[in-house]
Amino acid sequence: MDSKIISSKELSKADPVFGQISFDNHEQIVFCNDKDTGLKAIIGIHNTVLGPAIGGTRMWNYENEWEALNDVLRLSRGMTFKSAISGLNLGGGKTVIIGDAKTQKTPELMRKFGEFVNSLGGKYITAEDVGMTTQDMDTVREVTPHVVGVSETKGGSGNPALNTAYGVFMGMKAAAKFKYGSDVLEGKSVVVQGVGNVGEALIKHLLKEGALVTVSDINQERLENVVNTYDVSFYEGDDVYSQEMDIYAPCALGATINDATINKIKAQIIAVSANNQLAEERHGLILQEKGIVYAPDFLINAGGLINVYAEIEPCDKQETIRRTENIYNTTLEILKRAEENGVTPNVAALKIANERIQKRKIEQLK
Repeated sequence: MDSKIISSKELSKADPVFGQISFDNHEQIVFCNDKDTGLKAIIGIHNTVLGPAIGGTRMWNYENEWEALNDVLRLSRGMTFKSAISGLNLGGGKTVIIGDAKTQKTPELMRKFGEFVNSLGGKYITAEDVGMTTQDMDTVREVTPHVVGVSETKGGSGNPALNTAYGVFMGMKAAAKFKYGSDVLEGKSVVVQGVGNVGEALIKHLLKEGALVTVSDINQERLENVVNTYDVSFYEGDDVYSQEMDIYAPCALGATINDATINKIKAQIIAVSANNQLAEERHGLILQEKGIVYAPDFLINAGGLINVYAEIEPCDKQETIRRTENIYNTTLEILKRAEENGVTPNVAALKIANERIQKRKIEQLK
């Protein structure tokens, strides 16, 4: 038995869970472990006041378990507000699976994960996220009905990335309308950081509008494919934040707006696909002081959630598109409200989301 004494600094990273800022009154955290398949996953259920918690499954090779826990807590919290501000009868949840999706993900691992999801009896509904595919969701569906984003051939809504990108595009246009007085993006320089499914789909919308697109990605093969396919430029360095641009669109992982980057960013607008871009709330205030318009991530990247919601509350494709296009109106409303009340767009958006949750709480008590 290892009796090594843990320092207080190390202990603060491992314990307590409840005292961490990212915990934020989560209802439930489920640690999932299976020796045979190698599954190590954490399910975070933040809030179910509006309905069952929904949120995708992310498989990532985290440096340590603390990093994975912190990520799932931040992501599931964000899903609560994304559902609320989109007017959906859903709560917020998320899953992270610790491991390399390219080498460690197997059908057996996905089915075992599905069994853990099923054990929650519908309190949590999973979906696709980083490191996952629609086919993986099909595998999970073999053992639980509590999954969305399965193949259209199996009655699902398919890959939500296209709708996510469309919602981000709508939010970006609204931010441009607020900043420039026009939502036309023709001639605007846009840096898309991360060219996965969402990033690539966003590029198509931007090029169709006549924007000047520069792309960046740590995956060199993926980057080369996009550059060879579309009329875009690419950034090869490691300081994309310092580049001259009108609009910055992070479409990879979160917290790219942090102490190290925030004073480098030269964009006039930040329109976000990836979740949790503000490393801390105070970074939103710094952006505001710098005159940079920030379109909150959990608002404008809600298109994917709206897309899979059709599997829970059936509606036709046109209604899904209408709800996604309404991200434009909501974004413009929030930016105007933030300006009128002297708060950041993130604070204004969170206030609207929390008001809806509190209203439902009161209704449930009657």
